[in-house]
Amino acid sequence: MIGCIVVGAFSVGALYTKPQSSLLRYAAFGALFFALGFAWNARYAEIRLKNILVPELEGREFTVEGRVSALPQSNPSGAKFAFEIDQAWSGSELLENYPKRIYLSWQPAWRNAQEIPEIIPGQRWKLKAKLKRPYGALNPHTFDFERWAFHQDFGATGSVRSGELLLAKEIGWLEFELQMELARWKLRQKIETLLPTDARYAGVMIALVMGDQNAIPQDDWYVFNATGIGHLISISGLHVTMLAGVGAAFAAFFWRRGSWPLRIPVGKFAAAAGFLTAFIYAWLAGFQIPAQRTMYMVGVVAFALWSGRNPRAFDIWWWALAFVLVIDPMAPYTPGFWLSFGAVAAILFAMGDSAGLIGIPTGKELEVHWVARLSQAFREACRVQAVVTIALLPFTLYWFYQVSVVSPVANAIAIPLVSYIVTPLAISGALLPDFIGRWLLLLAHISMEYLAIFLEWLASWKWAVVWSQQPEWWLLLLSGTGIIYAIRPGNLANDWQLRSVCLLIPLPLLLVAFNPFMKSLDPGEFKATVLDIGQGTSVLIETANKKLLYDTGPMQGKKDDAGKRVILPYLRGRGINRINRMVISHSDSDHVGGATSLLKQIQFDSMLGSLPSNNALLNNLQTRKIPSIPCRFRQRWIWDGVEFLIWHPHEETLFQEQYTGKPNEMSCVLEVRNSTTSFWLTGDVEKQGEAEMVSRLDESALNQIGDREIIFMAPHHGSKTSSSLELLQVLSPSIAFAQNGYRNRYGHPHPTVTARYEALQIPFYQTPTTGAQVWVFERGKKHSPLFWRHDIKRLWHREGN
Repeated sequence: MIGCIVVGAFSVGALYTKPQSSLLRYAAFGALFFALGFAWNARYAEIRLKNILVPELEGREFTVEGRVSALPQSNPSGAKFAFEIDQAWSGSELLENYPKRIYLSWQPAWRNAQEIPEIIPGQRWKLKAKLKRPYGALNPHTFDFERWAFHQDFGATGSVRSGELLLAKEIGWLEFELQMELARWKLRQKIETLLPTDARYAGVMIALVMGDQNAIPQDDWYVFNATGIGHLISISGLHVTMLAGVGAAFAAFFWRRGSWPLRIPVGKFAAAAGFLTAFIYAWLAGFQIPAQRTMYMVGVVAFALWSGRNPRAFDIWWWALAFVLVIDPMAPYTPGFWLSFGAVAAILFAMGDSAGLIGIPTGKELEVHWVARLSQAFREACRVQAVVTIALLPFTLYWFYQVSVVSPVANAIAIPLVSYIVTPLAISGALLPDFIGRWLLLLAHISMEYLAIFLEWLASWKWAVVWSQQPEWWLLLLSGTGIIYAIRPGNLANDWQLRSVCLLIPLPLLLVAFNPFMKSLDPGEFKATVLDIGQGTSVLIETANKKLLYDTGPMQGKKDDAGKRVILPYLRGRGINRINRMVISHSDSDHVGGATSLLKQIQFDSMLGSLPSNNALLNNLQTRKIPSIPCRFRQRWIWDGVEFLIWHPHEETLFQEQYTGKPNEMSCVLEVRNSTTSFWLTGDVEKQGEAEMVSRLDESALNQIGDREIIFMAPHHGSKTSSSLELLQVLSPSIAFAQNGYRNRYGHPHPTVTARYEALQIPFYQTPTTGAQVWVFERGKKHSPLFWRHDIKRLWHREGN
């Protein structure tokens, strides 16, 4: 739908060449292009939906034959790659209906040191793999894997069990896309080989040359984003333009020899060569949107030159926008689309038709002293940088929830260094022979190392980054209106006061976590957000003025965890930078896995949990001077009229170097209670702990709960060793929920447990089918749970986004 709207806008912008054209004509063409855009989007979606694995085949083991179709992501723990299927079998049955393009993960078997073979684009394999439909955890403000898989046309995902290499290479000369993927793989291999094995910024070199950012560590990304130079660590439009210019210059140099210019003018041939260079490099760069935009703009200029036309700057922009949307209707769902097209549009608008401001020669430059020309160029460069920074602020906040205060200083150094030294050296080193390329790549890497020292120093400042929240549409519209007036063309000295007012009114609203249209919680009310965290636990409890985080989700590999991947983006998107209390149920990695990552970014006032005394998290808390309290029965506190009670473990429990019992049985069980609702968070407590809780839930305790509606977390993700009949009968919950992974290897929730809840007529909601769950318990109102996967529109309104 976004693509349809933009295509309709394109029709009006592209047709606006004659002021006398009627509004009716614009509306008619806009409606026509909107209809065409809608039809194209529908066809695009239909093709991709047909490619998705049918539910009946999900979870089976398949034998698939096909080839690697794109650049793989490889690391010591395995590989992930796109695979195009030619034939597929389920058992001995040859299938006719199967996804043609899938995304596979190949990792060594557990406790098996055998390394997986090298995956190269173009290889033909016969693989045994277990497939499932594309699935990803679904939460507000977090990465949507399912949308990404749909965008990439992956009809299934899966894990490889074994494989047989049939052919090492099978790429025809006409298979341009696959040839480019193989060329990208060779470039990556060459860069990795020529640089030292301990080269920290080898991933940055690869990203600058070919757009593959997977080898850049998260710690480096934090520095780049905190200093506002993340846009440089990729293939930017400037890189494509630079190479297109080099290609055009070489073509003009050689074409001037002999009588060739009599056949084709030098300018036309150079323009065509520049476009061809941009086209090839855009494909080598993975056809990213900034590279696409620049390639199409170069192509439009080349076409205009060949056809004798003189297009306006915005005509070129509109045509590039149209080409991107026709080829990729889902491009507007990516930040690169808005940042790339937004930056160019802002520059074109702000610079207006002033030839001097956009660098077009007027013929009078030599009449001006070189000092004056240098001064003018410096002022223009500063204005362009200021325009881009201001214009992209709403987009940056919408996608990343942060503003880098040190960005102007960092970019003033990084833009010329990366664009004119690091990138040219890296590209030259990757393309030239090894004996020259090695030294050029090394010089590029050394330059990046020295720049990184400066950037790390800037990022270390406490005020380097201002965190806000994801702005609402009306704030984006208001700020956009002010920004358009503030950056409009003209002499800044004439109306700088009004320009400043237009910026000072809307921009502070973007930087403050403020939403007057979202109802805040009153005393005695609370909200629980059950995050779709996979096979783990994490629940955010909010009262009128306090926030509690129960568990921090699972670890996923050595460098990935739910804290980075889900919880932190959600908190940032909500504008939450402080948590009053962290509660850790017990030491299992699926409950404590994200704590370390969160402690680096979010302020915590205290921690309460069931952890042995030698747990690394306690040492981390002690280092940060955050008080920690053991979790024990009878602990109780009240925040904003909402009561918090601990029901387990026993009040005399000692947390020594090792648990006195099973870690699960030591889980910290928390009840959150107001006048109408009792909300239970149970961790991984099992039958023994549940029996102890039953003994504590005597008549007096049950009378205190009274007729409150009980919302109950199924212990241990619904395992068969939990959710005992005795506990369920004593509490008699109205609703139950579980956080578990989609088709997880443990089989949670166990069928017997699911049947038990069903027999007791207790609705049982599971995050794989609901996505994130938001429960709001207000005074005098019956709660209405909102599920992100099913009620996304209602939840969007309630969250105030």
